[in-house]
Amino acid sequence: MMVPAHLLLLVLFCSVFLDRGDGACAEVDSDTEAVAGRGFKLGCISCKRRSEVKGSATVEWYFRPKGESDFFHIYSFDERGGTVEHDLFMERIDWNGTKRSNDIQDASIYLLNVTFNDSGTYRCFFNRILDYDNDYEYNDIIDKVVHLTVVAKATRGTASIVSEVMMYVSIIGLQLWLLIEMIYCYRKIAAAGEEALREAANAEYLAIASESKDNCAGVQVGE
Repeated sequence: MMVPAHLLLLVLFCSVFLDRGDGACAEVDSDTEAVAGRGFKLGCISCKRRSEVKGSATVEWYFRPKGESDFFHIYSFDERGGTVEHDLFMERIDWNGTKRSNDIQDASIYLLNVTFNDSGTYRCFFNRILDYDNDYEYNDIIDKVVHLTVVAKATRGTASIVSEVMMYVSIIGLQLWLLIEMIYCYRKIAAAGEEALREAANAEYLAIASESKDNCAGVQVGE
């Protein structure tokens, strides 16, 4: 029985991504709504892979309050660790990125005890320098902006609801597709089995008929 081409593609797709799961990195956008009094993660990711190439990275976070025109420096991070740069966020920012300072891909930070004054625009400057052979350096710069709104109570946006509905629809569709494939394969196997039984019965019938004919011919010769 031949396996459908689209099933082979699905298996290949899954195997490739499962094998690479440990090193996966997704440049997802940060959430944009925080709840007052809770914590909130500001995301900033650079997924450029460097394998065994040596490198270094620096991260700078800036904040512009809602209604203001200027940014001010709030946090910095390098191989020595992180430093809060403004009194407004003193003891309220934790590093939430990659723990190994010599291989930073995630430069996210975490705001503790969010207040309404934290509404505004955050900007992440993520500078990675990769050192290759022959004194060649590659400079990878990520400049990400996050517009944050602080609310009193968590709300579910339309995009979140649509995304959840689409996820369930996809799961149900995949299950139905797999069920149809199973039924199709079962029918093919059953049909092949019936055909084999018919062929075997025909072969046995022909063998019996041939033997009977030979026996009749022998009787006539004997007479």
